[in-house]
Amino acid sequence: MRCPFCGHHDSRVVDSRQARDGGAVRRRRECSACERRFTTYECVEEVFPQIIKSDGSREKYDRIKAKKGVRLACSKRPIATTAIDEVIDRVERRMLQRGEREISSDWIGSAITSELRTLDPVAYIRFASVYRGFSDIEEFLHELRDLDRFQDGDSADES
Repeated sequence: MRCPFCGHHDSRVVDSRQARDGGAVRRRRECSACERRFTTYECVEEVFPQIIKSDGSREKYDRIKAKKGVRLACSKRPIATTAIDEVIDRVERRMLQRGEREISSDWIGSAITSELRTLDPVAYIRFASVYRGFSDIEEFLHELRDLDRFQDGDSADES
């Protein structure tokens, strides 16, 4: 491992431990030339499936794009940035667990909507209105009624 301070290519591992909920290994290294210490992280390279868009075109999965859409739906809502990251993390885990080489953008939109439905009803409706592309007010009202029934079911489970 190349030292970030002097550029020397030889270092030794001083300490190793799990990081990021076991998804990575954190290593403290010491350069054999300048003896300065630095930290590296080792993790599995995850290969996400190609995304099949609604027009049939394909593109690489883009976490930043997914997160931007969720962040937009959550804007001006009392939702922590960490909660948005957790939504994207759960969707990505589900995507990888499917083990498919290609996945539809529709599947991703649906997975995000189901995560937002339990996180925040306003963010859910905002995201769903863009993702589903409601063509008229009736579709929008139907979704609101459906959400209301969903929330009534949640409150009944809590009592």
